[in-house]
Amino acid sequence: MDHDHVEHETPPSFWTSRYAIGLIVIGAVAGYFLLTEHRAHLFGALPFLLLLACPLMHVFMHHGHGDHGHHHDPGEPQAGQGKPDQAKQGDPS
Repeated sequence: MDHDHVEHETPPSFWTSRYAIGLIVIGAVAGYFLLTEHRAHLFGALPFLLLLACPLMHVFMHHGHGDHGHHHDPGEPQAGQGKPDQAKQGDPS
């Protein structure tokens, strides 16, 4: 069996075409005008955006209030829990 191996040309990437360069230029110009015209609104909302960033970072970076991604064996005590036969500090024995 003789197979003819024909090399197929891959189509050029969109990001290297003239249309992509034009889209990037138009986006940059639009971004510039949005920033210059709405700078007061952006700076006025900046303190609230910083306050909003704190709980969002906690949820997405620490994965909520769960076990923080630590997986334990079923017999192994979880973090913060002592062995059951040991008294905790401050407990009268």
